Amino acid sequence: MPIELDADALVARLPVGGRILVNGCSTESILLADAVERAGEKLGPATFTGIFVPGLNRRTYLANAACTTETFFLTPELKAAGEAVRFLPLCYADIRQRLIDNPPDAALMMVTPPDEDGMCSFGPTVDFVAELWPRIPVRLAHVNPLMPRTRGQATIPWSEITAFVQSPQVLLGAAEGVSGAAAEAIAGHIAPLIGDGATLQTGLGKVPGAVFRALTGRRNLRVHSGLIGDAVVDLEEAGALAPGVAVTAGVAIGSERLYRAISGPAYRFAPVSVTHDPLRIGAIRDFVAINSATEMDLFGQAYAEVGPKGFMSGPGGATDFARGAKVSVGLRIVALAATAAKGAISRIVAPNAGAGPVSLSRMDVDMVVTEFGLADLQGRSHAERAAALIAIAAPDHRDRLTTEWRSFIGRL
Repeated sequence: MPIELDADALVARLPVGGRILVNGCSTESILLADAVERAGEKLGPATFTGIFVPGLNRRTYLANAACTTETFFLTPELKAAGEAVRFLPLCYADIRQRLIDNPPDAALMMVTPPDEDGMCSFGPTVDFVAELWPRIPVRLAHVNPLMPRTRGQATIPWSEITAFVQSPQVLLGAAEGVSGAAAEAIAGHIAPLIGDGATLQTGLGKVPGAVFRALTGRRNLRVHSGLIGDAVVDLEEAGALAPGVAVTAGVAIGSERLYRAISGPAYRFAPVSVTHDPLRIGAIRDFVAINSATEMDLFGQAYAEVGPKGFMSGPGGATDFARGAKVSVGLRIVALAATAAKGAISRIVAPNAGAGPVSLSRMDVDMVVTEFGLADLQGRSHAERAAALIAIAAPDHRDRLTTEWRSFIGRL
């Protein structure tokens, strides 16, 4: 049976110089993060890895000068840490494979107290830890009585935990906020594409929230996504979800409203091997993947990894869901506001002019939506794609984009 320790004694159980998986997202343990910082030189050249979400997970785990952190998303805090942080721009399938090929020596995780069957739940963050914990020899748990218990492949036997500390912690998260006119307009263009019985994948943000709210009149909808937010509760409360298990997800990030809902029978949590598996997704009828981008070029290539302050992430799960939607003969939508900087900068750009690497190739995108309309790229020539995308750019930028397209083509 696990040993109860205080936080500092728990972190002292970490192998010196080891590779440590941190279960982050909404269930990052601030108690254990603080203890890692206090441990300092005792941890030696340890490597910490996990999913650290910008704006949510603010710790670096760099306890001493020899420590490193391996990350797949660049939070501002990790970016500021410089060379001690190794950023790997991988999709979720490749993150999973890396963790399998380079198994952690220990895990820092948050769990619920054990139930009557001696099982602890990982709550709203099961993405990697739920599958990988049997491969990790040292399992150190923050037992949080405030964390909701979730259904699905989201548990670990109490007897398999090495040691634990027990303390209440409010889950990390934030309410979605007001969508805004652009997001509402984008949702208005997307909603007619989605009928009763469809299965949806989205991320977080104003546009996914607006899309879900635009679909509250539909029936028998399902959600199969790596990540869910508050807007899924709008579907549930409106009676738009299918009976039984309607939502399959790996992570939930949102407000207390969401965390109360996910204990219900409509929700099932599963690891990345389920949520991001193209073959599983390919078996789903009427699958619609809705993802965002920072820019879209006139070839129909989506850019989503670089912002005004540099790299933010790798491709994340978008490529995994695009592959799955292709197998399912579903629909792959990229949604983005047409401009940035109060209209001064077009987010529809000239060919190959997006910032950073291409996140979704032109073969991974069926439709692009802005507040100005919808561009259907399926079966279109290069010129037809460019014309369709220019038509949904902000009006003030269309003439320039037309000129840039003609100049580009004229050089070929």
